Order: sequence, then structure tokens, then C-alpha cells
Amino acid sequence: MRGLTGDRAKIDARMSEIVSDRRSSQPIQQQTSGSTFKNPPGQKAWQLIEAAGCRGLSVGDAVVSEQHCNFLINLGTATAKDLETLGEEVRDRVKRQSGVLLEWEIKRIGIPFGGVT
Repeated sequence: MRGLTGDRAKIDARMSEIVSDRRSSQPIQQQTSGSTFKNPPGQKAWQLIEAAGCRGLSVGDAVVSEQHCNFLINLGTATAKDLETLGEEVRDRVKRQSGVLLEWEIKRIGIPFGGVT
């Protein structure tokens, strides 16, 4: 499939708009692995995480983003264990609050901490 040609100024403006929107809504300037959990059918993971009171929750140097709570941030020295423990705590709290078990969107490599999938 080939792209279509277009007005370069319009394309540049649209690309700038997309980057600006992303910067204002997602913590792209921080150490994250991107969106952490998949959106369940008909729902948004971030809304479930917010409703479960997880915004700002932390384990060690791993924290649920204040800007967009479907992002886990490494503040500098978080370990894989910290991030996985935090993610599992988020999943547990969301399950208790809403009945929805969030599915990891991040592809984890190796044996999950504590054998949790």
C-alpha cells in the first residue's frame, strides 16, 4: 500500500497537532512502556483504574501516572518487580471495585513475578 501525496504544510501541521495532543494527555516525556492494560470491551482501562482509586499509587519507584492512569512510570530506580507488583495491585483493585479483570497490554518477557499471569 502506498501513501498519498498531499500538501506538506498541512501534513506537518497535522503531525504537530497529534504530537501536541499526545503530550497533553499522556506521560510521553517520562519512562513508561506505554499503555499498560488493554481496554475491556466497551470500557476504558484508565476509567476503571481511576474509579478504583489507583491514580498516583506507587510501589518503590514505580507509580501510576497522575496524567494518564493507564501508564506506569519508572521514576528512576523502579525494578521489574516493582512495576509488576504495582500492575498486579492495580488489577486487584479494579477487579474488587468493578468486577473487571484487566488484561496486560504490555508484553512481559520471562516468568512473571510471583507466577501471576
